[in-house]
Amino acid sequence: MTQTAGKTRSLAVVTAAYVVAVAVAAAWLIWGPSTGRLWLDTFVADVVATLVVFAFSRAYRNSSFYDAYWSVVPPLLLFYWWYEAGVSTLSTWLLAVLVTVWAVRLTGNWVYAFPGLHHEDWRYPMFRERAGRFEFVADLVAIHLIPTVQVFLGMLPVYVAVTTPGGGLAWLSVLAFVVGMAAVALEFAADAQMHRFVAHKQPGEVMDRGLWSWSRHPNYFGEFGFWFALALFGIAAAPGSWWLFLGAAAMLAMFLGASIPMMEARSLERRPGYQDVVDRVSRFVPRPPAKVRT
Repeated sequence: MTQTAGKTRSLAVVTAAYVVAVAVAAAWLIWGPSTGRLWLDTFVADVVATLVVFAFSRAYRNSSFYDAYWSVVPPLLLFYWWYEAGVSTLSTWLLAVLVTVWAVRLTGNWVYAFPGLHHEDWRYPMFRERAGRFEFVADLVAIHLIPTVQVFLGMLPVYVAVTTPGGGLAWLSVLAFVVGMAAVALEFAADAQMHRFVAHKQPGEVMDRGLWSWSRHPNYFGEFGFWFALALFGIAAAPGSWWLFLGAAAMLAMFLGASIPMMEARSLERRPGYQDVVDRVSRFVPRPPAKVRT
C-alpha cells in the first residue's frame, strides 16, 4: 500500500469514527434523558461522543483518533445552540463566521499533516507509559475527556452569546471578531511557515524564521487568541460575567503548563541548537528577538 493510499484509508476510518460519534451524540439528544438545561444536555452528548471516539482509539491502538475532535465539535455545538435558541443577532452571525473559519483551517491543517494511523502523537505513548497499570484511565481521562471538557468550557461564552436575546455590546462583538480572525490568520501563517520549514530542513536544523523568530510557539499564541476572542463575545452578550474567561484561562494554563514545556524539553533533547533559539526568542508572546551577547 502506498503512503498516499494509507493516508486516504486512515482519513476514511477517522471520518467514519466521527460520523458514528456525532450520530450517537445526536441520538442521545433526541431520545436520551433530558436535564432540562440545553448547555448540560449538550455537554453530556459531547462526552458520549468522546467515549465513542475513545472506543475507536482503543480498537485501533492509536489515541490520535481524538486529535481532530478538538476542531470538529465547536461549530456543531454553536449551530445546535443557535438552532435551539432561535436568537439571531450580529454577534451570532459574527461568531458563526469566526468559529467556522477557525474549524475549517485547523481541521484542514490536521488533515494536511496527518500521515496516517501508523503514526501516533509522541505524547500519548508517554502518558500511557507513565501511568503504568492505570494506562487505560490515563488514555481515557488525560487524552480524551480533559480536552473535551476544556473545549466545552471554552465554548460556554459562545453558548451565552447565541442564546441571549438582544444585541448586547455590538462594538465589543465586532472587536472580538477582529481579534479572533487575526488570531486565526496568525495560526495559519505560523503553520504554513512551519510546513515549509519541515519540508526543506536539514538534520538538526531549528526553526527561527518568520513568525517563529518572534515567538517559539506562535501557533499556540494564535490558538489562545481565538479562545480569548470567544470569551469577549460572551462578555459582549452578558457584561460583567467575568467567569466566561475561565475557558480561555484553562487553554492558557494548558499551553504554558503542559504543551509548551513538553515540546521545549523534546526539542532541547533532539536539537542542540534549540538552546540558542530559547536564548533569543520569546517563549509565547511575539516580540522582536533579543540580541545575544557574545
